[in-house]
This record gives sequence, structure tokens and C-alpha cells, in this order.
Amino acid sequence: MLQVYCKNTKTSRKYPEGTSLAQMLEDFEFDRPYPIVSAKVNNVSQGLKFKVYQNKDIEFLDVREASGARVYCRSLCFLLFKAATDVFPGSRLFMEHPISGGFFCHLRKADDTDLTPEDLTLLKAQMKQLVEKDLPFHRYDVQTERAIKEFRKSGYDDKVRLLETSGEAYTDYYTLDNTSDYYYGKLVPSTGYLTVWDIQPLFDGILLRLPDRHDPSVLAPFVDQPKTYEMFKENLRWNIIMGLNTVGDVNHSILEGHASELIQIAEALQEKKIVQIAEEIDRRYRAEDPVKVVLITGPSSSGKTTFCKRLSIQLKACGLKPLSMSTDDYFVNRLDTPRFPDGSFDFDNFDTVDHALMEADIKKMLAGEEVNVPEFNFVTGLREYNGKKIKLEPGCILIIEGIHALNPGLTAEIPDAAKFKIFINTLTGILLDNHNWIPTSDNRLLRRIVRDYNKGAFSARESISQWPNVRSAEEKWIYPYQETADMMFNSAYLIEFAVLKNHAEPILRSVPQNCPEYSEAHRLLKFIHYFTPVPDKEIPATSLLREFLGGSSFK
Repeated sequence: MLQVYCKNTKTSRKYPEGTSLAQMLEDFEFDRPYPIVSAKVNNVSQGLKFKVYQNKDIEFLDVREASGARVYCRSLCFLLFKAATDVFPGSRLFMEHPISGGFFCHLRKADDTDLTPEDLTLLKAQMKQLVEKDLPFHRYDVQTERAIKEFRKSGYDDKVRLLETSGEAYTDYYTLDNTSDYYYGKLVPSTGYLTVWDIQPLFDGILLRLPDRHDPSVLAPFVDQPKTYEMFKENLRWNIIMGLNTVGDVNHSILEGHASELIQIAEALQEKKIVQIAEEIDRRYRAEDPVKVVLITGPSSSGKTTFCKRLSIQLKACGLKPLSMSTDDYFVNRLDTPRFPDGSFDFDNFDTVDHALMEADIKKMLAGEEVNVPEFNFVTGLREYNGKKIKLEPGCILIIEGIHALNPGLTAEIPDAAKFKIFINTLTGILLDNHNWIPTSDNRLLRRIVRDYNKGAFSARESISQWPNVRSAEEKWIYPYQETADMMFNSAYLIEFAVLKNHAEPILRSVPQNCPEYSEAHRLLKFIHYFTPVPDKEIPATSLLREFLGGSSFK
């Protein structure tokens, strides 16, 4: 007999070896407002079919927890794929990126004809039928060579190329009825668990809609995001230019000796976009109703600091004189900072910035006055005036960077024509394979972990612990304004995971297994294991990546 400690009930029970988590779940009584879809076993995500053979700590999860949400979403992807192969034999499904409260995907039929409304109706009906049948997802752990043969026989070259470069002796894959697929994480036990979802047409593809993370009994609200979609499309065009769509493609290219060329192309594509943005600002600066203020925002670790530096250089090349300031310097004194209900400081709150003073100073600058600009002392927690002054002379343009820069409350009294708004994000466009997307937030989290560790600011455990609050603040204070931007910039770097791998792996391994943060560290380690490493010696000092790796020429 073995002993299991349930974190949900804070009680222990004894079980025979080989008892599954699903069987144990029946014995533990706790509040379950939503169905349990997975669990953490010793802080590692597992499916409910996982069998226990040693003493373990177990925490059962629903879709409100990030790990449970990922299990549910992967399973929905397989459901959609299975329905597509049933209704449209020979079709190919591409799960591309999260958007509008769901996942955008393309379904390419064997005859290359476009999906019709009738096709979508048939697809949805088949998905519902599969859910009603409550078919089990079966997992098989086999030699990698056998899995490669299985997928090569089915014509799934994307999975073949990924597994060929995985370096693993054994690989697990799943089946649903007579259909095989590969996922790098766990699934729910059966299709009957997948009761909240929908599909609808979106742009030139399909939106697979997901449960709301706060209330998984209903769908997440649909948010129209045409500008974000265009940024993803631009990233796809970049990938086509480079001839790379999946991690397997990138790994093979690196192994063939093309890493240096990939770095150079990635840098060139980003610089080309920055030039385009600078030239558009210059054009509008010289218009009859000129732009005078450039507002730049983006979520944590999106590369705002380096982007601002590189944009300033290109604006100078256009003949403009950029003058920079940050919303951070207008923070209220720390004692006046808004607080959460538990008394801790809410540093991301809009009222953390003295927006009335900042807007008044911006208006004075636009009127040609010289303004004494504050600088926030993060050590003392006080706003100080140290002699920094800004005056917009002819040819000058003001650049304001910060998480609240696009919040309309910050510049409400400044004419729209005088403002040029830029939103920076890190929209990872490459896929592990056609059915395994890379969460866009993982890109930024890995950057943040490496940067915080290299600067001695936080350990990996601390960075991971802070991340849910960071993401929550972004959803409240940053992302609602991204579609108001005049231009968007994608700071994702095609081979950055291959570069980050050498830095991130030893840092992530430092997270102790007996802490909650180990779950995320373990998942990220498994994820970056798929990438063939690339040394960072050829990453230029002006690269956005240098903001996180160190060695940037921008001070």
C-alpha cells in the first residue's frame, strides 16, 4: 500500500500500487464548482489516467488553473483534428495561434477548396457526436523510431521532423478511435470531458473557442482583433521567407549549419519593420496636422526598452530628434501606491502613475514650454526632480514608453492626430508541429526568467511565482488597448528558443521539486528540450534578445 496526500482536502489516504488518479478522485470530498480535468503529482502535471506506484502529493485541477486549461485545450485540438479527418479525409489541420478568446486554425481540405458554412456545420456536428460517444484517449509510450515510422506512414512530416531532432529514446503519442496524434502534454481521459467549446469562421480560417478561465462553464468572450491577426499573418510571411514553419524545420536547418544565416535574417526582418514604423512616424510628423508624441507599450519582457532605442536611431536617420521619457518616472510615491485587498502594493494599477501631472507636463511640452521632468527613485520609493528637462524644439518628437502609455486616460486631453501609438508584443508564430502551438506568453516568461537571474534580481522560482500576477495585470491594464495602436511590432525571434535554451536550462533546474513553482519549471524544461541549441555569440549587441541575455550596446 502507498500513501497519497491530497492538497485539495489536506488529508491522506492509502491505496494499492497502480491506482489511477481518476479512481482516487472519487474518494476525496472537496468543493468542485467545475469538472476536474487533470492533476499535479509532486508538482508535475499529469492526466487523470496516471497510475501511482509510490507515495505522492496530489492536487486535482479544473480549467481555472493554467495547467488544467492546457490539458483541456490540447484535448480540444485532438477532438477537432479527429472530426476533420472523419468529415474531410486527407485534410490537414494547422493550429496556429491564440486570438479572440480561442485558437485560430486553418483546415486545408484534400481538394484545396475553401471551407463553406455547410462544411463548418458538418465539422461541428461530428465534434458533438464524438463528445457524446465519450471515446477514450489512449496513450502509448514507444521507441521514438517506431513513432516516427507511424507518423511518416500517415504523411505527418512535421511530427517526423520534430521527433527526429528530439534526441529521445522513447516517445508517447495518443490515439482517439482509429486516429493517431502527438502532443507534448497530457490530455483528458475521454471526449466526454469536452463539453464547453465552439467553432466559428474567423478571417480566412476557423476559431476554436475555449472555456472562460474564470467561469469554465461558459465560453471565453469573443474579442475582435483584426490588427493582432494581421501581425500574426506578417509573422507567417516572415516564416515563409525563411522557409521554416515548425520547430522541426528550424532544428534541421540549425543542424545543417544555417544558424548564423537564420540570425541575420531574423535581425534584418525586425530592423526592416522598425524602419517602416519610423518612416510612417516621419511622414505623419511632416503632415499638415503633425504627430508630436509617440506612445509605446507592451506586456512584460516584450522588448520595449531596446525597441525604443532602435526606433530612436531610425527616427534620427529620418532627420527627427527623439526625446524620451517613461511613465514609470511619474509613479506616485510608494506610500501612495494603490493596494490589493490583502494590503500589498498594486504596482500595475493605472493610479500608480500620477497621470494628471504627466498629462499636464506633456501638454506644456507640446505648447513649446520647457518642463522639469521627474525621475522615480526605485530604492527610496520617491519621485525626485534631478534637473532633467525636456523642451520640444523644431524637429523634436516626444517618445513615451510604459505599460500605461496607450491607456486613453493618460492622454485624454491631447488631440488624437498628435499621437502615434505603438503596441509591442511577442507573438511566437512558429509551431512545435502543426497541432502543437507555442503559448505566446512562454516566450516572454523565459526571457524574464533569464533576465531576472542574470541581473541578480530574482531567482527562477521567484520569477515564476510572480508571473500569474504579471499576466493578470496585463489582461487588465495593457491588452485592452492593443487594437487601438496605429502600428504593432512583433518582437518574437524565430530561433530565440534555441538561443535561450543554453541560458534557461540550468536556471530552471535550480527550482526545488518540493515547491509549487516546480510545475512550471518542469513544463518549460520539457518544452525547450525540443530545440537544438544555438550559442549566442552571433547575436548582435543591438539585438532585442540582448536585453534579456546581456551584452546589449544600449545603456
